[in-house]
Amino acid sequence: MNGNFSAGERLTEMSLSKKFGVSRTPLRQALEQLVSEGLLARNKSGGCIVSSFSLSDAADAIEIRGVLEGTAVRLAAERGISETQKHQLLQHLDKIDIVLEREHFSLSDYVTLNTKLHDDLNTLCGSEVLLNEIQRVNKLPAASPAAFLIEEVDLPDFEKSIKLAQDQHQNIVEAIINREGGRAEYLAREHARLARKNLEFVMNRNPKLAKIIPGLELITSIGE
Repeated sequence: MNGNFSAGERLTEMSLSKKFGVSRTPLRQALEQLVSEGLLARNKSGGCIVSSFSLSDAADAIEIRGVLEGTAVRLAAERGISETQKHQLLQHLDKIDIVLEREHFSLSDYVTLNTKLHDDLNTLCGSEVLLNEIQRVNKLPAASPAAFLIEEVDLPDFEKSIKLAQDQHQNIVEAIINREGGRAEYLAREHARLARKNLEFVMNRNPKLAKIIPGLELITSIGE
């Protein structure tokens, strides 16, 4: 994800075993995991190849995250949540509000709280199947909610975008509490699309930032 291996590069168990000083068995397990996550592909002549992605692939991954997270919050709203879960969600929102209201904004504090909120939203419906798929897509380039939340990345209207994201968080939680499944799903999908706007800005207008954001080094083409 940091570009230490280039997109399309062939990896062999023998060379990696020597490079990292590990035996072949755990290495083979790690490679299988990366293949299942889509970051590596099996090479017909042996070993693995580092996956490459187009801009459309990365945008699709973000869209898929929105669909999955939307489904998770819709089911949570339809099935209902406990008072404890409701209290936990509202606490997350209050803590994020406090961070946003500080004179000196701490991005690291925001990222930590944002991650906790998303984790809770994804688990409310109690579906391990959905949670596993969300976690899987989050590992693809640019797909995770925190992908573009990096100090060194200067994105346009960043402060406005963060505040919009928090408004969306509040509306999603409100919809879940009110058991408005369709509204919660729609809002979650729109929320994910904030990342798509950032992706398109970085890749089309400031590609130098791709070296800072984990995973974007694997995007090798702008087109389809």
